[in-house]
Amino acid sequence: MKAEERWQSRFRAPRTTLPMWARQAPHRAVYRSNSSGTWEIYAWDRSTGRTRQVTDRPKGTRYAAVDPAGTWIWWFADTDGDEFGVWMRQPFNGGPDVPVEMPAGTPWGLGLGSNGAAAIGRSFRGGFEVLLTDMETGGEPMPIYRSDEFASVVDMSLDGSLIAINHSEHGDSRHPALRVLRAGGQVVGDLHDGPGKGVTGIRFAQLPGDRRLLVLHERRGRREPLVWDPVTGEQREIWLPLPGDISSDWYGDGRALLIMHSHRGRTELLRYDLGGGGLTPIESPRGVIEAAAPRPDGSVEYAWSSAAHPPVIRSSNGHVVMSAGRTPPPSVPLEDIDVEGPAGRIHALVSLPEREAAPYPTVFLLHGGPTAQDDDSFLPEVAAWVDNGFAVVRVNYRGSVGYGSAWRDALRGDVGHIELADVAAVRDWAVDHGIADPSRLILSGSSWGGYLTLLALGTQPKSWAAGIAAVPIADHASAYEDESEGLRAFHRALLGGSPAELPERYAASSPITYADMVQAPLLVLAGENDPRCPIRQIESYLQALADRGHEASVYHYDAGHGSLVVEERIRQMSASIDFAVRALAARG
Repeated sequence: MKAEERWQSRFRAPRTTLPMWARQAPHRAVYRSNSSGTWEIYAWDRSTGRTRQVTDRPKGTRYAAVDPAGTWIWWFADTDGDEFGVWMRQPFNGGPDVPVEMPAGTPWGLGLGSNGAAAIGRSFRGGFEVLLTDMETGGEPMPIYRSDEFASVVDMSLDGSLIAINHSEHGDSRHPALRVLRAGGQVVGDLHDGPGKGVTGIRFAQLPGDRRLLVLHERRGRREPLVWDPVTGEQREIWLPLPGDISSDWYGDGRALLIMHSHRGRTELLRYDLGGGGLTPIESPRGVIEAAAPRPDGSVEYAWSSAAHPPVIRSSNGHVVMSAGRTPPPSVPLEDIDVEGPAGRIHALVSLPEREAAPYPTVFLLHGGPTAQDDDSFLPEVAAWVDNGFAVVRVNYRGSVGYGSAWRDALRGDVGHIELADVAAVRDWAVDHGIADPSRLILSGSSWGGYLTLLALGTQPKSWAAGIAAVPIADHASAYEDESEGLRAFHRALLGGSPAELPERYAASSPITYADMVQAPLLVLAGENDPRCPIRQIESYLQALADRGHEASVYHYDAGHGSLVVEERIRQMSASIDFAVRALAARG
């Protein structure tokens, strides 16, 4: 198979997310798949094996849920990826879509009860609110919470009597507080650990009348679970002798927790028994578990992949739960490296082409977020670069998750420049060790990674042969004017206030400030309907480059913050590879 066919086949291979099943009807599940060529919602009746496609929209569908009884599938209807719209419902076995009576907005969580109640989180220009509606009786949704600061629905108790929300009334959406409300809006309980220590709700226990809420706290410098009864205030912290970050979920009987432990870009599963406190490993292959959930019989299903092995939905009892169809070609395993940086050890991941000789043309591929993480999962983008003879280096710079709260929260006062100092340390290491050719270094990234790419081209102009920035932030202040309300709250939390309050700080961290310094060829990919990194501020940056005679290449596409259409993703990947090859060839 030719290199082009090989890498494109990985994008085209069908993939599915972990099925989410109804709490009271576990044979009824929904999942997302790209098997139609676009990421859409599917229903799966596990008792009969029947699957059907629920949504069919030109730009795809991102969000879905199933109610506890398995009667209705909920999905969010936005316009061409702009993440602004309303929820729709469709009967599980098929039928017409029914819009939920609510004002349009950006979705921030959905909680569904067995009594037909629904708690809907949304944002709009100027605020956040939670609406409560009874889908059995109909009628206007009732606001039960509203704030100028960030808020989202975590979950609704199975009987519909309690609604958990995360909020940042204290002004820091990066470290939220937790509140539980009754259906009438009355406060049942609050949980807030103070500055710099987020409290994130996960889910209510899945039993009728059970008030216990599973929570992640940061009291010891990393995320760890606790069980909270918001009525009595009782808290039970779950201390686990594990080095990495932890996420968790309930087993269906409420007697145990499923623990997902993330450490150095890989995941392991364990069961924690609440009665005796025992911790039992659950066997799984080495790699990354994107999502996992316990089944009613006590087994655990999980979505797994590694850099070398394509994704699959597995069960802890040893079998493959579902197959999306043909399996894409494997890729190369990655190598872990540790580099001493300005503020401590930096963990980075390296993927090397098999048929080339070092030093390689190298793509430094920067993740988004910044509160995200590069890991050992299967990524068609990484494999495509490797198939075309490039080494790929990915850096879990300060701001990344998975290395404790202090590493994640290190972006204070010098946002953007802190991350790039870590990237520079890893770049120097790769060059010094003969992996990366210093004359053939490409910097690339999407979202926050695209932002860092633009910032680096202006502040490290002699370090990079070319840059590829997808859906980037180019001007923090201008982005703030146009972005969705949740991103405004994030900007205030990250930079310490609004652009009006801290204009110098916003400017110092903005790529447009350093546009006059850019020397390297640049490709920018921009979504016309992007609510997170709006296109107007990208166009202003491109104009600033053009004003000084630096014409960047631009790829526009009709979608939001990334595309859910497989062929569009292939076109963007092809444009990126072609641009990189041409840029390096022009250097001689």
